[in-house]
Amino acid sequence: MRLEPLNLYELEEHASRFISPHAWAFIDGGAQDEVTVKRNRAALEAITLRPRFMQDVSNRDLSTTVLGEKISFPVMVAPAGGHQMAHPEGELATAKGAGAAGTLMTLATGSHFSIEQVAEVSSGPLWFQLYHQDQETSAMLVKRAERAGYKAIALTIDTPINSPIERSIRHGSERPRGFNPGNFVGEEAGLGLAPDTLEALYYQRPWNVPLTWAELGWLREQTSLPIVLKGVRTAEDAYQAVQHGAEGIWVSNHGARQLDGTLSTIEMLPEIVEAVKDRAEIYMDSGIRRGSDAIKALSLGARAVLVGRPLFWGLAWNGADGVRLMLEILRQEMDLVLGHCGHTSVHSLNREVVNNPHVLNSPTI
Repeated sequence: MRLEPLNLYELEEHASRFISPHAWAFIDGGAQDEVTVKRNRAALEAITLRPRFMQDVSNRDLSTTVLGEKISFPVMVAPAGGHQMAHPEGELATAKGAGAAGTLMTLATGSHFSIEQVAEVSSGPLWFQLYHQDQETSAMLVKRAERAGYKAIALTIDTPINSPIERSIRHGSERPRGFNPGNFVGEEAGLGLAPDTLEALYYQRPWNVPLTWAELGWLREQTSLPIVLKGVRTAEDAYQAVQHGAEGIWVSNHGARQLDGTLSTIEMLPEIVEAVKDRAEIYMDSGIRRGSDAIKALSLGARAVLVGRPLFWGLAWNGADGVRLMLEILRQEMDLVLGHCGHTSVHSLNREVVNNPHVLNSPTI
């Protein structure tokens, strides 16, 4: 009889034994020397909390809203392809688990199950993550997401060039076999592609389609949904994003899977918050493993945080119930830290909650 995990690290340890080595290398790997993978954690751990006492914190509220959608606490599920590597129900289980926890899931362009299939089983809000294709294909995906009830389009901007994960390549290929690109096959896609074929697999991620600010303007014309830019790393790009009408700024280094040798997201966050100046909501991912990590990010200006690799750990534990367990662990940890820091709402968190050693010279905008 296995013991229920107490934290995400115990979930990770179980998943590393349950998931095949080939798939684990793809899920767990980072770019090149994986220096930034480590930095994402080290930078969060370097920030310390400033607990405050002698206050009534008996009634605490973790709920918030993202782009007007209420969620029960400010931890959401980031997009990641290939959930079936961890559980047969894949993204369907993830959506069920996130909905049961009262929070939001972002469906990846490269999901096993389609936009429509995931929407049918989800009880929580959904965003759709878009890798820009040719305009015809991107428009097809975005319009399907809007019809299916998704609440925002999260456009990934930080993959202009393919960046293979060396650890995954060493295990045989960049992406494990048996990966069915659910959004590119079937009647809804209308592309005439067969499931589980290389043609369908590589169609979903063309690396020769440039993504520019002009394309963002084109995307705005295709949908009435809010647009969130995922992968923003600098104040300069954050400023440009709000100038071009983005409603959300997603501070992310892609879990350190695309470019090694960059700052962690928590180090980038303050300069981006300063550049945005409340003109858009700000979210952060990459390295969140404890509820205290989320409290630190919110204290430095994030509206919510998202988790990526941990969703696979939850799936490997017990499908939808495992995803919900993973999120509930983070919720309980956040609640504890919130109270110890003398706050009863996530909306009252501010920079006084943390000691932040990461001092950067932000560029003048």
